[in-house]
Amino acid sequence: MISVLDRKLLRELARMWVQALAIALVIAAGVATLILSTGTYRSLYETRDAYYERYEFADIFALLRRAPSSMESRILEISGVAAAETRIAKTALLEITGMSEPVTAQVISLPDRGLPKLNRLYLRSGRLPEPGSRAEAVINEGFAKAHGFAEGSRFKALLNGRQQTLKVTGIALSPEFIYALGPGDMIPDDRRYGIVWMSRKSLEATFDLENAFNSVSVKLLRDGSQDAVIDALDRLLKRYGGLAAHGRKDQQSHAFIDAELNQLAAMGKIFPPIFLGVSAFLINVILSRIILLQREQIGVLKAIGYSRTAIAVHYLKFVMLIAGTGTAIGILAGVWLGHGLTRLYTEFFSFPFLIFKKSPDLYAIGAAVSLAAAALGGYRSVASAVALPPAVAMQPPAPTGYGHLWTEKVRLFVIWSQPTRMVLRHMFRWPVRSALTALGLAMMVALLVGSLFSLDSIEHMIDFTFFQSDRQDATVTFTDNKADNALQSVAQLPGVLRAEPYRAISVRLRNRHFKRSISILGKPPDARLSRVLELDLRPLVLPKDGLAMSEKLATLIDIRRGDVVEVEVLEGSRKTFRVQVTDIVAGFDPDAGVQAIFVPVTRLVQSYLGLAAYMDLDALNRLVDEGPRISGVHISYDRNASDELFDAIKAIPAVASITLQKASLAKFRETLAQNIVIMITVYVTLGVIVTFGVVYNSARIHLSERARELASLRVLGFTRWETFRILFLELILITAAAIPVGWVIGYLIAWITVRGLDSELYRVPFIVNTSTYAIAALIVLSASVVSAIVVKRRVDRLDMISVLKTRD
Repeated sequence: MISVLDRKLLRELARMWVQALAIALVIAAGVATLILSTGTYRSLYETRDAYYERYEFADIFALLRRAPSSMESRILEISGVAAAETRIAKTALLEITGMSEPVTAQVISLPDRGLPKLNRLYLRSGRLPEPGSRAEAVINEGFAKAHGFAEGSRFKALLNGRQQTLKVTGIALSPEFIYALGPGDMIPDDRRYGIVWMSRKSLEATFDLENAFNSVSVKLLRDGSQDAVIDALDRLLKRYGGLAAHGRKDQQSHAFIDAELNQLAAMGKIFPPIFLGVSAFLINVILSRIILLQREQIGVLKAIGYSRTAIAVHYLKFVMLIAGTGTAIGILAGVWLGHGLTRLYTEFFSFPFLIFKKSPDLYAIGAAVSLAAAALGGYRSVASAVALPPAVAMQPPAPTGYGHLWTEKVRLFVIWSQPTRMVLRHMFRWPVRSALTALGLAMMVALLVGSLFSLDSIEHMIDFTFFQSDRQDATVTFTDNKADNALQSVAQLPGVLRAEPYRAISVRLRNRHFKRSISILGKPPDARLSRVLELDLRPLVLPKDGLAMSEKLATLIDIRRGDVVEVEVLEGSRKTFRVQVTDIVAGFDPDAGVQAIFVPVTRLVQSYLGLAAYMDLDALNRLVDEGPRISGVHISYDRNASDELFDAIKAIPAVASITLQKASLAKFRETLAQNIVIMITVYVTLGVIVTFGVVYNSARIHLSERARELASLRVLGFTRWETFRILFLELILITAAAIPVGWVIGYLIAWITVRGLDSELYRVPFIVNTSTYAIAALIVLSASVVSAIVVKRRVDRLDMISVLKTRD
């Protein structure tokens, strides 16, 4: 049987259902965001780890020029190694029917006996190539979907200068290529980059690597030391042209997934507390008003024998019902949004299966946090209700004192109309509540700024990368370093307007115990296509003997002017140099034990992708003492001659890959529209819901407090609009005061987000355009106006007679 107090509670909820629902939706937004971010994080994490474990993703990877297959047993003897697998890995150009531009592929060997021990394939359909077959291949699923390939489809591949027609025997996924990023691309483009697996025997014959390998993957024992194994592997492979071995942290696919997980974790720490804090404030305000209006009822209840505990529980039930409703909505919305986001990630990252982790503990945490926030918001009001003596409670509260404000004494208000003064007096009489209402709205402005700014940052990255720094139309990369006369050969291709060479050398930089393996890029001093930019984005002319590095790299290895950095070349002659960051001209340090070259001051340059270091091309060639060599050519070309140019490039055996800048930009924008815009839409929607909840509840409370005052104005001849304007003006003033505060908080949220996304893989520039502040303010203002219009209907329906009969 329902008790008297419970029936009273249900009547109050029925009467205030819109206000209660508005608060519940604010709570739901906080719970949904928590489950969305944390739940998706767990699901992506579990899916990745399960995939890694089931398909034996390696722990360490290394590339080299050529080593005999017998070295595999030597690698297995390294302490801490559980398994090792050698293979052949090369890049190649593909010719796809109906596609004029060349397609780049990573070609990887498969063992001719059995399945790979590491980085095993998940066969979506079909079978593996027959041992020794030169005409069969397995391709990755993304590439197959992009071109409509199925079992039996054929395409042409340029392998070591020889064109072969390959037949697709299977479509597969690999834990090594969950995020398959092509050379020079910012985002995966399955149409222009694919993974091709072929028989080991066929690739040995094609690339003249009989009984040899140029790539190795290693799995560690549970107690194996990654650093120790990497050092031992580097020493073992050094004589075979081994480049620096690296762990999962530097493996491209894994690094991008890791960065996305970090972003989800950061999102779960920033946004839920905002929503739950606002909901606690709203509950405090609405419950305070209810208790104020029900003083007499509280007094009567105490007088007839209801205990303080019973009354406290009655009002706590009111709070818990709202919070419980919001929690339930939030859990359902969070699970639904989490499923959708996880599916989006599964498509963006090539996973063969999806594990959406339904975590009861996460739902329990969401419920506990939301209920705790609600209870905290209602505590003060419930405590005041319990503390009221019956005799005091049955009397009307003392009227609010409305004397002259200090601002009026200095005649600051003289310029305002009488209705405006009424509004300002009311706001200053309740400064804490007005400030908290403004803070709630400010947090929504901040939320919008903190999500919308990502579009500004990405547009800046696009402008920097594609229009200021790498302005070439295409980059042609050779299979290995060529003599500088290769530049002339590329420049004479059909449609080429300008050609600029570059050279990339793999090195390891050391400064005390800090070290990083990177590539130093050599560029000509008159480069106009691919330019190096200083921190202020001015083009930098590389000094003749200087080393310019990105600010991030300088920070990681703790380099400042005057320091000395050791440069170990990981290819060719494999010399080791000590390069001093000083103004001293080139010289020789006999105490270094190795050749030491002193160069002018190293410049810090701007770079948002990876870790970059640059030198003048001639200076770099002198450094390694191998004569004029280049690794590739940046070109600009006539679009009308693109087909002839691409046909000519496909016919050049020395070309390993080609990167098309415009195609990369188009794919980047397409992916941006699919992913980031969806996330921003979610947060804008949540922001609008919360704004409506804050403004609507504030307006309803102000209306209940000033009903007698507004009704008196109607009796005195004020129109409905003039009466409503007083209430509306207060809401607009509070919103206007909240917007600048929200801009400041949003700026801080954006800064914290950028700092959280700062990694060796990429950096997000901290850019917040004026338009972002304007859009955030406009959204909150629009939501406030809509909320006020909803309340206007109640102002229009004021029963003036009953309101004026209210007892003083």
